[in-house]
Parts: sequence; structure tokens; C-alpha cells
Amino acid sequence: MSETRSNARPAPGSKFVSPQGTRAIKDGIRPSALSKLPDAARKPPWLRVKLPAGAKYEAIRDIVRTHGLSTVCAESKCPNIAECWGRGTATLMLMGSVCTRACRFCSVATGNPHGWLDPLEPANVADAVALMGLKYVVLTSVDRDDLPDGGAGHYAACIRAIHQRMPQTAVEALTPDFAGRHEHVATVLDAGLATYAQNIETVERLTHPVRDPRAGYAQTLGILRFAKQYAPQTIVKTSLMLGLGETDEEIERTLDDLRAAGVDVVTMGQYMRPTRNHLPVQRFVTPEQFHRYREMALAMGFLEAVSGPLVRSSYRAEQVLQHDNVGLDAGIAEGIRETASLRC
Repeated sequence: MSETRSNARPAPGSKFVSPQGTRAIKDGIRPSALSKLPDAARKPPWLRVKLPAGAKYEAIRDIVRTHGLSTVCAESKCPNIAECWGRGTATLMLMGSVCTRACRFCSVATGNPHGWLDPLEPANVADAVALMGLKYVVLTSVDRDDLPDGGAGHYAACIRAIHQRMPQTAVEALTPDFAGRHEHVATVLDAGLATYAQNIETVERLTHPVRDPRAGYAQTLGILRFAKQYAPQTIVKTSLMLGLGETDEEIERTLDDLRAAGVDVVTMGQYMRPTRNHLPVQRFVTPEQFHRYREMALAMGFLEAVSGPLVRSSYRAEQVLQHDNVGLDAGIAEGIRETASLRC
């Protein structure tokens, strides 16, 4: 497979060289037999989103570019980028845009950065948060198995830089699993967090092949349990993608496991295939079904369950404890009505 230089637009699944000189696979997954598998159905109307536009969106985009930042909003092709950036919020992705893992649901590029880190990133992140005027910021990252601590120390440096520059800004960290090393989780928590998140992603049966072999269902549960025990006052959060072939019974069992681990908040959203090389969608979950899953989770004792077709882990994160499905209930009700009308 030929390499594409970084000034050209590489095709999904092709090799390219990142601006930092890392050889990587565009969108994370090479073409395979998966590429020929169709989705279960056409994308339903409730998943249609507008193209990114607007003055506020463009201002945030310019700040991100000027400071050499990566955002999960752009790298993961999040459908909410127009809304979130238009509202002046963003999820910043630390440690570059090349991940050492290759999960089959994720469109982040895959490669080995060989220990590369930007020493100016903590200051740049703090500057960007100040320029955006954020009261709540989500920091996430690629997996960095090439680093001895998985990048935990770099996370802590970025969090502390934000606190120093913007003392009133609350920070959420959506971290890798640090290969199950709890001491690295403690390093991040010690920097001072409002919310700690690590995503379970899917039900136990589907963990492989959905997630990279180095990830694990029990490993993530262990991380979440440790985080809650180590920092009881910190909100602990995780996320589930639906539509990969899971059953209602498996969703309920997963929610039970998460609640037993001490997780406070769970988000649930529709899996959408980033490229043809990724796993196909097995079903499109209706707004009505998402509403039922939220009710199930709330009945189990979660502080909040954010559930809807376009929900992602960091979506409206600053509103998560308003206990109103981050304001989505009206839209979901409309989606339920639209679904019913389509059946008529």
C-alpha cells in the first residue's frame, strides 16, 4: 500500500504521514471484507444533521487551527460538531491525532507516534480554553500505548495548566484505559477533575471485534470502579454505542455492571459507520427505544442517563446533571412522533 504525503488528502484506509512524521492509516482501518458489507438499512430521517456553518463555529475552528489542536469533534466525524462549536464548546483531543489502537468503530488514524509529544500543548490548551471562554471543557485523547504512562502525566499537565489559567473552569477527562494501570488513572484524578470518563463502548459479547484487542470489558469496568473509589466526589461517566448487534438483555446487563462499578452517568447513542472499512450498522435504534433505555438506566439509580440517536459521550457534557436528558427530551418526543408517522 503506497504512502500519501501529509499535504495530500489520503483515502480512507490508506497509509499517510502525519504532520509530526508518524506513519499512520487514515481513518484507522484498512479495507477488508467488512468494506463489502452493507448497513442494515438506510439512515433514517432523525439522524440527518446540517453541515457545519456559522460565525461561532468558524471562530472555534480558527482557534483550534491557530493553536495546532486536535479535536475529537473533527477527528471522529462527530455529527454534533456544528451544534457544539456553534454553542462555543468543544472537546479537545490531546497528544496528537494518531492512535496506537485500531478499534473497528473509530475513524481516528492508527499508527505509532514513537513517544512524540508536544511540550507546548498544555499551554496551548489552556490558551484555547481561555480564548473560547469555556466554563466547562472536555479533554480526551488518542490511545498512546507507546508512552510508559499512556500519557497520564501529559493529561495532568494540561489539566493543571487550565486550572492555573482559568481557575473557574471545570474539567472533564475522557481518557484511554491506560492498559488497566490504576496508578495512571490516579495521576489524572489528582490533577483535579469535575468528571472522569472511560468508555465501555459496547456490551461484553461484542467488545471484540468492536474494540481493539488491547481493550477489554472487564478492564474498563475496573478502571471505572477504581476511579469512583479513589475520588468519590468526582462524577464517573461512561458511554455505550447502540446498533452494533446488541440485545435489550445485553444492554440491561451492561447497565447493571456499570452501576455496580459505581458509575454515576451513562450516555447512549447510535453507532454510525465512519467509513465503508468500519463495522456496518446492524440496526438504527429509534428515538422511542432510546427513551426506554434511559428510563431503564434511571430506574437502576444512575444520576443521569443521556440517551438519544445523536448523543455522544461529550455531548452537552456541562448540562449532564440538569436531569432532563441534557434538554433532548423535546427533540426525542418529536422523533417519536415522526417515527410513528412513518409507520402509518
